[in-house]
Amino acid sequence: MKEQILNIAIVSFTDSGLNIARVLQNEFYRSKVFTSREVEETKDIKKISSVTDLMTSSFEKYDAWIFIGALGICVRSIAPHIIDKKTDPAVVNIDDQGNHVQSVLSGHIGKANELTTQISRILRATPVISTSSDLQNLWSLDTLAEQYGWKAKSSTELNDIISLFVNKKSTALVLKIKDQGTEYFEKTCPDFVTIYYAVEDVDLSKYELLLYVGYETQEIEIPNLAFYPKCISFGSGCSKDIEPELFESVLLQELKKQRIAIESIYALGSADIKAREQAYLDFVSKYDIPFVTYNGDELNSVEVANPSEVVMKKVGVYGVSEASASLIANSNEWLVEKTKVTTESGKKFTYALSLVSNFERKPSIAIVGAGSGDPELLTLKGRAILEDADCILYAGSLVPEELTHMAKDGALVRNSASMTLEEQIKIIDDYYSQGKKIVRLHSGDPSIYGAIQEQMTIFDAKGYDYYIVPGISSFQAAAAYLKSEFTIPEVAQTIILTRGEGNTPTPEHERIVDMAKLRATMCIFLSAGIAKKIQGELLEHYPEDTPLAVLYRVSWKDEQVWTGKLNELTSIIKENKLTRTVLIVVGEAVGARKNRSWLYDDKWYHIFRKKGKVLSEGKS
Repeated sequence: MKEQILNIAIVSFTDSGLNIARVLQNEFYRSKVFTSREVEETKDIKKISSVTDLMTSSFEKYDAWIFIGALGICVRSIAPHIIDKKTDPAVVNIDDQGNHVQSVLSGHIGKANELTTQISRILRATPVISTSSDLQNLWSLDTLAEQYGWKAKSSTELNDIISLFVNKKSTALVLKIKDQGTEYFEKTCPDFVTIYYAVEDVDLSKYELLLYVGYETQEIEIPNLAFYPKCISFGSGCSKDIEPELFESVLLQELKKQRIAIESIYALGSADIKAREQAYLDFVSKYDIPFVTYNGDELNSVEVANPSEVVMKKVGVYGVSEASASLIANSNEWLVEKTKVTTESGKKFTYALSLVSNFERKPSIAIVGAGSGDPELLTLKGRAILEDADCILYAGSLVPEELTHMAKDGALVRNSASMTLEEQIKIIDDYYSQGKKIVRLHSGDPSIYGAIQEQMTIFDAKGYDYYIVPGISSFQAAAAYLKSEFTIPEVAQTIILTRGEGNTPTPEHERIVDMAKLRATMCIFLSAGIAKKIQGELLEHYPEDTPLAVLYRVSWKDEQVWTGKLNELTSIIKENKLTRTVLIVVGEAVGARKNRSWLYDDKWYHIFRKKGKVLSEGKS
C-alpha cells in the first residue's frame, strides 16, 4: 500500500506557538505555517490577518490542520466548515506551551488520533485522545477496511455497531480467509470476542454482534459488520454480443444464490477472443476490477473439472470459465465449478469462482531467522510466528534452546542437530498434511550460511507453501558489540560476508586473497579452524596492524570477544582454543571514530530538509 504523506496546515497565534510551528514544520515536510504574528514570509510561512477567512478559503484543501493556541479558538474556527467524518480533514489542537496535544476532529478516518500521538512524541507532550476504542485499545472498526484494503458492509448503522463493540458486548469474529488483517485480529483479540473460522460454527444466540472477514454474504438476525477482501477470481465464457444489462443482472442473481459478495470479486478472466466483449468491459468498469484474458495454451494448461468437447471444437480449449478462474487465483480448486446460465434473450454465459490462493487458510512453513543468539534480538514477527507454531525444528548447535521457550502448549519442539535432512522433512510432511503451522528456526539470518536452499528445493517439489522471515546476523551483532559502523565515508564503503576455503570448496572467483584487495570491512564466517591460512591471505593486501575482532557466540550469554591487529589473528584463535561459532572481522572500520557523513551536514539539502528553512530548538 502506498505511503500516505499528509498535506498539513499549521496555525499559530503567539510567539511561543510560532516556535512550536517551526519545529513541526521541520518534521512534516509537506506543511505550511499560517500565523497572525509578524514574520518574514516565505512560500512555507504566511502571515494571516483573519483565521476565519483562512478557514473559508482553505479548510478542505489540507489533509490535516494543527492549531496552536486555545482550544476554543480552534473549535470556533472549524465549526462552520464541518460536514462529515468521512470527508472532514483531521484537526489537532496544541496549547501554546506545547504541554498537551488533543485530537479534535476526524480521529480515525482522518487520522487525527495517529497525528496526535506522533506530535506528542515530537514535543514530549501529553496526548489527549477521547475516542473510546483508542482509550480501551480496541479495534477501530471504522478504519479497518481502508487499512487492509477491504470493503465494509454493515447490517445497521455503523455507529450502532461501534457502540456495541466499544461497550464490549459479546462478539463473534468469523475469519473465513487469511490475510494481514486477519492475522492482526488473531494476535490482538480482546477477551469479549470469540474467534471462529466459519459462520456455521457460531451459536448466534450467545452473541450480540458478529464481525466477519471473508467473501460470503451475511443473512443473520443479529447486528453484523462484514469485511470483504478482494479475494475471489471470476472466470467466464459467454455468447457473442451478450447484452451487458442482462449479463450483469443475471450474474448478480447468481452471486446472491451462491452467497458470494460482489465486493470480494478480485478480477474477471476469460479467453483472448472475449477481450472486447462489451458486457465484460462494462462490468469491470462499473465494479472497478481488472479484466484478464488468456490464450488457448494458457487455458489448456489447467486441468479443468468439467471439460467440454463442444468448447474444444469451437475455440480450441476444454474450458474457459474454470481455467481462467484457476489461473487468476493460482489455484486448482473452485468454490463454484462451471455453471451455465441463460438470460431472458436466450444468450448464455458460464462462470466459475475460485478463492485466490494468497487468502487460503492452509498449512505453512516459516523459515525464521533466530537472530544472533540473544532472544531479544529475534524480530517481533519471528516471535509471533514461534508463539503460534504447531511444530518447531531448530538447529540446537547454533540456536539457543531458550528461544524455543516461547512455543505454545502442545507444540512439537525438536532439535534438528542430530537429524538428517530426510528425518527433518518427514516431520514437516506429517505436520503439513495436518494443515499445521511449521517453523524451521535457523541461526542469524537464513540467507547467510543458512543451508535453506536444499530445503526450499524439496518444498518447491512438494508444492508446499513457505516463506522466509529475516533475522539479525552475527555480523550485525558484532558491529553492535564493537560499537562500530562497518561503512564509514572515505574509509570503508563495502562489507564482505564470506568464509575461508576448508573442507567445502569456495568458487574460484571468490578467494579471500582476491577479495582482500578491496580492503573492505570483511566478516569471515566458519573459518576458525583455518585461521592461519586466512591470516596469510589477508596479509597479502591488508597491513598487519589492521584492526581485528574475533567474536565467539556474539550476543549469547557466554559470548567472548577479542580485539587486536590482523597479525594477532592466529594467536588469538590458538590461545583461546576456538574451533566453532566464531566470526572474524577485519578492516579499518572496526572501532573507528573518524569521518563525518554528508547526510546531516548543514550544507546538504534534500526533500526532507529544505534549503533556507529556519530551524529552531524543540521543547526543552
